[in-house]
Amino acid sequence: MNPNHPIHRAETGRRLRVVPLIAALLLGLSAAVGTPAMAQSRPAPTSFADLSEKLLPAVVNISTSQAVPQRQQGARPEMPQFPPGSPFEEFFRDFFDRQQQDQPQQPRKSTSLGSGFIIDAKNGYVVTNNHVIQDADEITVILQDDTNIKAELIGKDPKTDVALLKINTSHPLVAVPFGDSDAMRVGDWVLAIGNPFGLGGSVTAGIISARQRDINAGPYDDFLQTDASINRGNSGGPMFNLNGEVIGINTAIFSPSGGSVGIGFAIPSNLAKQVVAQLREYGKTRRGWLGVRIQGVTPEIAESLGLQGHKGALVASITPNGPAAKAGIQAGDVVTKFDGKEINEMRRLPRVVAETPIDKAVPVEVWRKGKSQQLQVKVGELEAAEESGLLAAAPDEQRRQPQQAPAQKPTETLGLKLTNITPELRQQFEIKPELKGVVVTEVAGNSTASEKGIRAGDVIIEVGQEEVRKPEDVTAKIQKAKEQGKKSILLLVDRHGDLRFVAIPLSQG
Repeated sequence: MNPNHPIHRAETGRRLRVVPLIAALLLGLSAAVGTPAMAQSRPAPTSFADLSEKLLPAVVNISTSQAVPQRQQGARPEMPQFPPGSPFEEFFRDFFDRQQQDQPQQPRKSTSLGSGFIIDAKNGYVVTNNHVIQDADEITVILQDDTNIKAELIGKDPKTDVALLKINTSHPLVAVPFGDSDAMRVGDWVLAIGNPFGLGGSVTAGIISARQRDINAGPYDDFLQTDASINRGNSGGPMFNLNGEVIGINTAIFSPSGGSVGIGFAIPSNLAKQVVAQLREYGKTRRGWLGVRIQGVTPEIAESLGLQGHKGALVASITPNGPAAKAGIQAGDVVTKFDGKEINEMRRLPRVVAETPIDKAVPVEVWRKGKSQQLQVKVGELEAAEESGLLAAAPDEQRRQPQQAPAQKPTETLGLKLTNITPELRQQFEIKPELKGVVVTEVAGNSTASEKGIRAGDVIIEVGQEEVRKPEDVTAKIQKAKEQGKKSILLLVDRHGDLRFVAIPLSQG
């Protein structure tokens, strides 16, 4: 990763590796949950001192250590290259030999610092970030009075960057409850407490600057943004509302320099507390799973489907034998509602499914061929699907089987040259033997199809949500769409087994 990337983990010495993903899933709740906070419409407090004094004992510093692999005995760094017979060659050889004799190999450990908070004083449960304790050989929780206690890792979840620890001690502990992050509004006051740069418990104040931020940190990005100062070492520390409830876990900052510039990000409590409850009960997460690959609904896709407003999650492919396939959900469906919850945008669906109890039968509303349909789906378990290899299965291709038409002269439409799939084209473009459709052999550089990412070797399987077998089918369906006054047409395209929908405007071709 570029070392100058401006988004960093808030933990000392580690940076956030921002990786784009498409989708996955989550669930569960129990444990220490406080009374939901009401949206705060109150004047700025004259002081945060009383609240800080109450909360500081519940916030802990977390120190981790990890053994660093050593060079094998007798190994030495590679010597610089010199011309044969150079006097420097003998000099450097003697130098490295003396270094090995004078400095015997000693075990080395790397350390890092972060923050956390106690959610259960009786049982000693502590919440922090996964990246704070990741790969640690030893974890130490340091209380406000500098008491050091070895911690046990109960469970961790890299997808949401949450981890749960447990400490056993007779030392009196103070716990804080989770609050309702959904009740927080932009402009509400918050306190952030943590261990910036290893300095110990530090309190900063600010407001909620934004909600539902996606910083490409994971599949469930839904961060609260704040201008409260968050720095390296604050990772895993709590963000409080004015009722003293945890409404976020400080996780990352946006900073060209690595220091606070007033843009920090926290995992919302309503996401974190469900993960924590599962880690506490199972030692791992157990998320709901639907078994679909999805993409966003653009205005052009919505228009081509006759869908009012570009909302929902467009199903690009179905996992064979997954919950969606068994429920009758099809590629091309737009999921607009799941278990009574509106799906206003694509990335909301994975979170809603993940929060749904496993094996629960829920209603799903989909938009299919110009009208809404109601289906019932029994939610599966994501982790079980991952372990069984179902998520690596090829996209569902159960539809497309008639005889292949012979090759012919390419047909041109929408800036595309199209032809039947021949054995030669299968080999040239690595098209699977069982795949049926029309292959794109050339794309005009100035066409909208090129702008939409269509390229030679793509196989068009459907046009307007109807299967195509030969170029004439494509031309006919495009002409029909134009006659119906449609502004764009939807293509289902396969590229090396990766299915996606592409809406092409009909203004040209």
